[in-house]
Amino acid sequence: MPTVFSHAVAATAIGAAMITPPRLAVWGLGALCAVLPDLDVVAFAFELPYGHVLGHRGLSHSLPFAAGLALVATAVAARRRLAASSSAIRLWAFFFVATASHGLLDAMTSGGFGIAFFAPFSEARYFFPWRPIVVSPIGIGAFFSHRGLEVVSSELVSIWLPAAVVIFVCWLARRGRAREIGPVVEKHGARPS
Repeated sequence: MPTVFSHAVAATAIGAAMITPPRLAVWGLGALCAVLPDLDVVAFAFELPYGHVLGHRGLSHSLPFAAGLALVATAVAARRRLAASSSAIRLWAFFFVATASHGLLDAMTSGGFGIAFFAPFSEARYFFPWRPIVVSPIGIGAFFSHRGLEVVSSELVSIWLPAAVVIFVCWLARRGRAREIGPVVEKHGARPS
């Protein structure tokens, strides 16, 4: 699995592309959705086998779980009025993609038993053919080692750099649109506030 930091970074890039104008509270909730699937590591404490539907990379990494968590996050965002300018469907889509990105990134790692994308309807586990991300060790101690450095290096190239490009391109696009709208508004007699 990639580190929780990288899952959050990926969700932020997704937020930059899907939620306009930028809403940091919504992006933060999306980042939380992207990290939550790894709470399934508690299954190890209950001695559930890795391949169990409730085991690591099982149900919590599935697309049905992403859809359900997106519903909950959308309700939270609506109740707290975090994104009044975004429709419920757009918010749900963002939270779904942010949550689903967790399993997608995990399917690009070099280790584990694959992702149960369709749990609970199927226990089959999948990896992508292209797997550039070094799998992160489970546990803090192992993270601060040579292996942890390998993980961070692979994530910087495979996740952080592409995310930074997406965020930058979205920022440039919004900036360009704002410049185009300004003269149109002034042409019609109203000045932007």
